[in-house]
Amino acid sequence: MIDFTLTPSQRELQQSTRTFAQTHLSTAPSLYSSHGDQRSRFESILPLYRRAVCSGLIKAQIPIPFGGTNASLIDAAIQLEELYAVETSVSLTIFANGLGLTPLILAGSEEQRGKFLEPFLREDGEPLASLMHSEPEGTANWLEKGGKGLQTTARREDGGDGWVINGEKLWTTNSSGWDGKGADLQCVVCRYSPDGSPQDPSADPASSILILIVTREVIAQNPPTAYTILSEPELAGHVAVTNPHTRFTNFRVPESHLLCPPGTGAAVVEQAFTSSAALVGAMAVGLMRAAFEAALKFAKEDSRGGANPIIYHQSVADLLMDMKMKADSTRLVTWKALHCLQSSGPEVDFNARFEGCLQAKIFGSEAAVQCVMDGMKVVGMTSYNKDQPFSRLLNDAICLPLFDGGNVGIRRRQMEKIFQDEQYKPWVATYGA
Repeated sequence: MIDFTLTPSQRELQQSTRTFAQTHLSTAPSLYSSHGDQRSRFESILPLYRRAVCSGLIKAQIPIPFGGTNASLIDAAIQLEELYAVETSVSLTIFANGLGLTPLILAGSEEQRGKFLEPFLREDGEPLASLMHSEPEGTANWLEKGGKGLQTTARREDGGDGWVINGEKLWTTNSSGWDGKGADLQCVVCRYSPDGSPQDPSADPASSILILIVTREVIAQNPPTAYTILSEPELAGHVAVTNPHTRFTNFRVPESHLLCPPGTGAAVVEQAFTSSAALVGAMAVGLMRAAFEAALKFAKEDSRGGANPIIYHQSVADLLMDMKMKADSTRLVTWKALHCLQSSGPEVDFNARFEGCLQAKIFGSEAAVQCVMDGMKVVGMTSYNKDQPFSRLLNDAICLPLFDGGNVGIRRRQMEKIFQDEQYKPWVATYGA
């Protein structure tokens, strides 16, 4: 049976999230717009983030079996669409926790989950989580044999019970924490190297990947020079999000904080970025919704000096049709991908599920940019005015094809690799084996 009807609990979730977004997130620009740098803008949204915690939006990133309230990935997409339709920076800060916690949820021991998830299950405070994977020199080819691989290394502590990290990370949302002293939980992806030497060009890069859990307590136990924020990039879109450039220098981590031993971390990272790919589709739908509604309102109310509102001009109506179809199509592709990822039986292999998530990410992110541009064509020169939402929406939309694995550098190549498999079956995720 094919059914796209939301359940009563999903409708309730949708409405409560929409109310939160319209009541609270709509005020975010008034908090950060007067600040002149990325870091200050990020810090200014803390009151709204605390409200999100109290409203259960952080706890909703954790599946029910681990004490959270997330019943399905589609529920996460429903919430993300509602938040992104109103404001993006606070929304991304909220949902980046889901990516940050995913390695712990996937690979953590019962003891580790019990200890490290606890701050995110409470509906108070301002906990942040981050997946620290990307690096200044890029990570698109991090698992390519013969390449340099990850430059952030980890080795066993000499004569001690723990690990030592050296290296730099960049574009790691939330990792700095609210005060620059680190997020509550950071899953740091490293390359195992006993002596810090370059990657062996003849070795499989995945065989040396490990993940360590870094907390604020561990940062505080290290010297101040061991964990430093080098810079905070100024962003064209998502202007109140933190994506710091961070350096680890002989940074010590206890053995109990080893999440994935060498050789097991790469698969966990790739699995974490599978569900997040489809959720970018939900972000895209939220932006397209906002652009369509603004363009439709303008077209129905403004005649541009003519006798009738411009919606009665076929060229305008055609643009609006294209915008609406892009939004609806992306939503369905996203829901299908997440449903398949979470609910398919053994007859649907992982690559078929992965392909759906890639489709949602690539199609949705690129459709969002075009959709906002079409809305600007509808409104004309007035859309260039900052009292209209379009310039903000465009700046946010252009980030979507670039982050969470760039479409050109990573996502399309991953899809290409799936196609190259001799056992590839194009429609198995739709019709079954």
